[in-house]
Amino acid sequence: MTDPVLNVSDVTVVRSGSPILQGVSLTVHAGEHWALLGPNGAGKTTLLRMLGAFEHPTKGAVEVLGKRLGRVDMRALRAGIGHVDPRHMPSGTLTVREVVLTGATNTAALIPRWQASPEQLAEADRLVDLLGLSHRRDADWQILSQGQRGRTLIARALMPSPRLLLLDEPATGLDLAGREQLLERVDLLQRTHPELASVLVTHHLEELPPGTTHAMLLRDGRTVAAGAVDEVITTAHISTCFDHPVRILRDEGRWSVRPVQPQLN
Repeated sequence: MTDPVLNVSDVTVVRSGSPILQGVSLTVHAGEHWALLGPNGAGKTTLLRMLGAFEHPTKGAVEVLGKRLGRVDMRALRAGIGHVDPRHMPSGTLTVREVVLTGATNTAALIPRWQASPEQLAEADRLVDLLGLSHRRDADWQILSQGQRGRTLIARALMPSPRLLLLDEPATGLDLAGREQLLERVDLLQRTHPELASVLVTHHLEELPPGTTHAMLLRDGRTVAAGAVDEVITTAHISTCFDHPVRILRDEGRWSVRPVQPQLN
């Protein structure tokens, strides 16, 4: 097996004297697609920021793309990571194609006097098509639906051909159709980018693509369970993680949650 894309070893993060993560470990290999789930305040955002080379741990070790945080130029490391944040706002008036091209420079706007190469232009167009946006290629970002924006940001994140894709609640604010279109395209990446590893953060099991291979559950900064998705996303583990009794169902690769009816005396 090749070296892991991510290797988090017994990591603790303390902020203002309070522990945010405690003894968390995670190993992600090429081609694996992880879900990171947990209630608000579980530590998901902090962990994702370390995986994206934005923060250092207080204790423990984090290796991203074979580079240990604290011994590497974090900005240079981030250039090899695709990061999808639905809160990202491009600077200026940009078309879909131009937003995707900003992924080549990892900036919010097109750099003055910078010119994309013919190869970069072709790659941007290929990604726009892959994400189902060819009919919106020249549309202004400001008039896109939330779902179209989400798919544009995934194309942007793929522009530098990253080995790692981080998706921070990518279905936030989407209606049913927008969510399903986005998840279909995320799942397609397994076939078009077979070596790509991904970590997707969400609160909702319904937002997990069918191709999710592994999962980690966090609660109060600690790992509840981590490993193969069918062993982690279970009724017992999810009920413990969210401190609420539920029943987990899976049908045709998608998960859903059902309430547990209280016993009446």
